Amino acid sequence: MATYTLEKATALDAYVCDHLLPTDPALEAALKNNASSNLDAIDVAANQGKQLYLLAKMIKAKRVLEVGTLGGYSAIWFSKAVGPEGKVITLEVEPEHAKVARENISNAGLKKVVEVKVNPALATLAQMQKEGTEAFDMVFIDADKDNNPGYFTAALAMSHVGTLIVVDNIARRGRLIDPNSTAGDVLGTRKLFEMMGKEKRVEATAVQTVGSKGWDGYAMALVVE
Repeated sequence: MATYTLEKATALDAYVCDHLLPTDPALEAALKNNASSNLDAIDVAANQGKQLYLLAKMIKAKRVLEVGTLGGYSAIWFSKAVGPEGKVITLEVEPEHAKVARENISNAGLKKVVEVKVNPALATLAQMQKEGTEAFDMVFIDADKDNNPGYFTAALAMSHVGTLIVVDNIARRGRLIDPNSTAGDVLGTRKLFEMMGKEKRVEATAVQTVGSKGWDGYAMALVVE
């Protein structure tokens, strides 16, 4: 049996992308701009971006909320899924990240589809709820993990029956089940799992992954009532 290494996992991800993901100049340009702007290389992997795109397409999403923009790479994937008549609202706390994201979104010709809101996400989410923002068809949570419970609560409040909520980076490289861990990202993710497990309005699961991003995973919840 082959032994797992990050090098092999990265090569396998490349194999998947070579065979199943056509070259996309807008996405490639976004990653290059992110790198030249010194953003951390923590975007979703290309094959994971395509998975998010497919999930959005499967549920015929026209409104997507993203918590955590970085350089806009995943927002571009979502915009391709919702189409020119759809809407992607993405939340970012760092003004410099938002600046790069807006450049990438503009270069991709998607300014009319994607809106970048800059502020701490919990504050933005509270304001959106106060304003009575229309419910979203899909929510992607990929920001600071300490606040996962608050993000999930807000996502649920702005959902409808059929909304899909996806939370990234839940494995914490295995630290999620370390009984001695008191790290905020671990505690926040554990609380998320407790909330998802008790919440009667959703059906949920989580999947751990290996690949170019190492030992990772995501949780997903479908709003059913």
